[in-house]
Amino acid sequence: MKTKQRLSAACAAVLMAALAACAPTRTHEGTGEYIDDSVITTKVKAAFAEDPQVKATEVKVETFKGTVQLSGFVVSRQSAERAVQLAREVKGVKAVKDDTVVKSAAH
Repeated sequence: MKTKQRLSAACAAVLMAALAACAPTRTHEGTGEYIDDSVITTKVKAAFAEDPQVKATEVKVETFKGTVQLSGFVVSRQSAERAVQLAREVKGVKAVKDDTVVKSAAH
């Protein structure tokens, strides 16, 4: 009987350790958050691809805990503003950080 209790306790300890490893922290996402962020990123990219004002290939999208970060080089400030607007409209987005840079016409 003691062997069965020890085995149960060991299995419970392994399960708790595995769940703790998947738990989120301030700088690390949990498994569920990672999946949610992947879905948000995909939806933002799809919105960019459907919009004629935003060149989806020029704007990089990354999501962490619901915050979307946009980066890359855009042709105009209007294009960057449109990208931010589209990202904000995606369900699950908590905030949008715009790190895009407008391409200079001098080059």
